[in-house]
Amino acid sequence: MEREKAWELLTKYNKDHFHLQHALTVEGVMRWYANDLGYGDEADFWATVGLLHDLDFEMWPEQHCVKQQQLMREAGVDEATIHATCSHGYGITVDIEPTLEMEKVLYAADELTGLIGAAALMRPSKSVQDMEVKSLKKKFKSTGFAAGCSREVIQKGADMLGWPLETLMEKTILAMRSCEAEVQAAVAAL
Repeated sequence: MEREKAWELLTKYNKDHFHLQHALTVEGVMRWYANDLGYGDEADFWATVGLLHDLDFEMWPEQHCVKQQQLMREAGVDEATIHATCSHGYGITVDIEPTLEMEKVLYAADELTGLIGAAALMRPSKSVQDMEVKSLKKKFKSTGFAAGCSREVIQKGADMLGWPLETLMEKTILAMRSCEAEVQAAVAAL
């Protein structure tokens, strides 16, 4: 799916700047991971999955990863994209298991980008550029901080990937650094 078409589909069902910023962030993070993990030739696909992963969340949060299957099929989205985007709801709203490494990365990084984003806002710089894993681990352990970001899902995602939690944190911080300026510019232009 071309990026322009994916953006049109996303913005048909999402208007809130917070949700659009999250979609743009996960798009950039997934692109970075594709390149980092040796899937550079699939980077556009990984990025599209990141962009569309919460397609239904703003309008149908109680049907998250269920409604978007219907919406995507109606829009002619391919089954690989549908499976990949919906697999991040595994064990929460759907039983579509993440099987590909890309799907496991999405599952693990989605919640973590929210935690990292919230932690960045608490920093004097308001940025991930100077964030360290050590400070993120403190926020992770503080369950009252960014309580909507499931620590259980983040840990389960790291386990699915076979990575220590610190590795997932470090890589996701680097991924967010890579796209932070672009995401901020895109959100400012909304």
